[in-house]
Amino acid sequence: MAYNAQLGRVGIWAGALRTDDTARRPQVEEAAAELEELGYRALWIGGSPSPDMAYHLLAATSRATVGTSILSIWQHAAPEVAARHAQLTDEYGGRFLLGLGVSHAEAQTGHTLDHPLANRPYSAMRSYLDMLDNAPRPVPAEGRALAALGPKMLQLAAERSLGALPYLVTAAHTAEARDILGADPLLAPELKVILLRPGADRSAAYATARDYLSFYLGLANYRNSLLRLGFTESDFADGGSERLVDAVVAIGDAEAIRARVDEFFTAGADHVAVQVVTPGIGTDLPREEWRTLAEALPLEG
Repeated sequence: MAYNAQLGRVGIWAGALRTDDTARRPQVEEAAAELEELGYRALWIGGSPSPDMAYHLLAATSRATVGTSILSIWQHAAPEVAARHAQLTDEYGGRFLLGLGVSHAEAQTGHTLDHPLANRPYSAMRSYLDMLDNAPRPVPAEGRALAALGPKMLQLAAERSLGALPYLVTAAHTAEARDILGADPLLAPELKVILLRPGADRSAAYATARDYLSFYLGLANYRNSLLRLGFTESDFADGGSERLVDAVVAIGDAEAIRARVDEFFTAGADHVAVQVVTPGIGTDLPREEWRTLAEALPLEG
């Protein structure tokens, strides 16, 4: 495992960085510029963003890597993605990292259901990578990473990309993923955090966490991943049991969150993509929390 200087040790993952709303874009770009100034070297856009959404963040920054986490292979055609990757690479010097994923069976609609590989996510990802490799300007392995959870997809990430971007995982999953990936590929798990101020209501934080987790716990691939880690079906009810919430969400002050991030590094992570969870997640840009965490977390090494 090697420190990845391009990404730094801790980056910010935020669905709110994803926007095609021209009225909201200046606010998002301003937040991205501040994140870079705070020392975050990687900005991860949630919600299956297009490369065009990465473009606006790249334009607003000068040093940070901007990654899609994740771009759904069902929603974006490989030839178009490869062409846009080439344009962004030429314009921004390799600061764009293409994060790819197979999304979720529950979210597949329309033409996706008619795809011959619709029910074969591993084969679908291999086919997509083949198309990226065979594009007029191929997307190099070091310019892409996979949102891998299970052993087969993790192995594919090791063989054909920079590495893995697991979402909704524990430190135990990170240790298992490192064993599968080997020493060299990137391992950059996402970690949800709720930053508590002195005197804050911890029960309200759990309610916020459960409200956010309830959507993900309805998706089979995340449930299966958590079942492999020793959780049971009873842990998925009502937004998650206390032990599940504690395992996938870091709740506490900045010192407590630093300790949880360190657990992921000890388990084998190269980089941790921190997602600040708030009641208004998806639209909130929690800049105060990002500032506090920038002072507490090991952004560089």
